[in-house]
Amino acid sequence: MKSIRQRLRQNHKAADVNISPLIDLVFLLLIFFMVTTSFVKETGVDVERPTASTAASAENSNILIAVTKEGEIFFDQQRIDIRTVRGHIARAIAENPGGDVIVVADRHSHTGTVVQVMDQCRLAGAKRVNLAASDGGTG
Repeated sequence: MKSIRQRLRQNHKAADVNISPLIDLVFLLLIFFMVTTSFVKETGVDVERPTASTAASAENSNILIAVTKEGEIFFDQQRIDIRTVRGHIARAIAENPGGDVIVVADRHSHTGTVVQVMDQCRLAGAKRVNLAASDGGTG
């Protein structure tokens, strides 16, 4: 006659845990968050923007170009020359036809450089070229 322990050991089967649905769920969540995340492009340089009481917030699908107080121009986190602004902006407009071009200029940057950059953006085919400013409260 078998003892109770022996019978329990013989009848004991390994519990199978199917983790396939869990893996599927994790991948679906990963894809969902990747698709819904908006990727923000930065200019690659910190500038001190001038303040304006009429400053308004713009959409995320903009083409950003920065001008530092030293007169350096940054596009897509790289320093570029004024002569190449037109080509870079034309390429960016081809990739994002509905996007506005926003010039993020330092408050101490030279007006002539900013005007040249804005002019090159318009020559590249940009319909709307805006100048970034901070609202009065965040200066």
